[in-house]
Amino acid sequence: MTKNYDWIVIGGGITGAALAYELAKQGIKTLLLDPTPEPYQATRYSYGGLGYWAGTTALTRQLCAEGIALHRQLAAELGGETEFRELPVLFTIPADRDPEAIAAEYRQYANSLELLTPATVAALEPLLNPQVLSGALRIPHAQINPIRTTAAYRAAFSRLGGTIRAEPVQTWEREGDGYAKTDRLIGVTTQVAKSQATYHSGHITLCAGAWSRSLLQKLGVRLPVYFTHATGLELYGAPNLHFDHLIITALLQRSHLEAIATKPEWETRWDQPGVEIAPAILDPGIAQFQDGRILLGQTSHTLSDLDAPLDASAEEAKIRAAIAPLCPLIAEQPAQWFRCLVAFNPAPLPYVGAVPGWTGLSLFTGFSNTLVLAPPLARHFARWALSRQDEVMEQLAVPQ
Repeated sequence: MTKNYDWIVIGGGITGAALAYELAKQGIKTLLLDPTPEPYQATRYSYGGLGYWAGTTALTRQLCAEGIALHRQLAAELGGETEFRELPVLFTIPADRDPEAIAAEYRQYANSLELLTPATVAALEPLLNPQVLSGALRIPHAQINPIRTTAAYRAAFSRLGGTIRAEPVQTWEREGDGYAKTDRLIGVTTQVAKSQATYHSGHITLCAGAWSRSLLQKLGVRLPVYFTHATGLELYGAPNLHFDHLIITALLQRSHLEAIATKPEWETRWDQPGVEIAPAILDPGIAQFQDGRILLGQTSHTLSDLDAPLDASAEEAKIRAAIAPLCPLIAEQPAQWFRCLVAFNPAPLPYVGAVPGWTGLSLFTGFSNTLVLAPPLARHFARWALSRQDEVMEQLAVPQ
């Protein structure tokens, strides 16, 4: 089977779903491909936080402002529930750390930061143990349900005439044949069981998160696109547990891990099987959604294999031990351990735009603050797709 489209988007999580919707809204005949019928991995297990205060440059501050404005009306636009709500974040500060020093670090990002005493934290969140804290930072924040938001994007995309296929990409289709193949992509071939399908398009955008690296390598394209194995716990059906904040440690280690794991001299480690690139980290956090679902987490491992083994029991024990001093009651609750893959790159901005040296291939991947930045960037990308002109897209690039 062979079908033609104006544009193919590979990856059906929230980034790919948002991009496919925005392209279809511009009248572009679009195919959205993902290996599974429902989003999972990073979208499935995201805290749903919208850190619209976290811009550090003129461009990221602009995109954060656009992102929160978009989310505030997105459910109405898509005609589907996103469970958007204003939900402040509480960054907890351990008892052995100076709260004023931590607050000074965060004030470079957030103007409306409140430094709270342990007693105030206990009054706001009675389930937390103030004895293990020297204080906390409270910052205006928001939250969506990423599962429902992605479903709303997909449904709106389908109503606009978009096509969704739950099929994994196996090979790239390039112009020419044999030794005469060029660096112009003309489509992809997918496979489900013993059945293959080929989809042709002169424009293909990769939004495949952690799988972007391996898919690019099939073309011989080597870009600094990486991933972590994140693990956490998921709780359902605990009506006695209620939180009015997104709760995260103020001593986040994720950015430090990414900086270590992307050292240029360590690049070759990512291509070796069975390698741990850098020591794992654990950033304790509690995220509750409006339906009562709670995520606890999370550890992050830089392992070179997409299917690297992890000890579920040991991972669960580490997370419970990290959460227990702060919230003993929740640490005792029955929960399901999960793991997912989270893409990242070493640059301060995501890779958005055409891949140098290739015709017909672009990227939309490597986000931080994904849920805030991806929706407005998808809108800018779709405008650029029509006219090749957009003031934001002109400031973004994919490295050589």
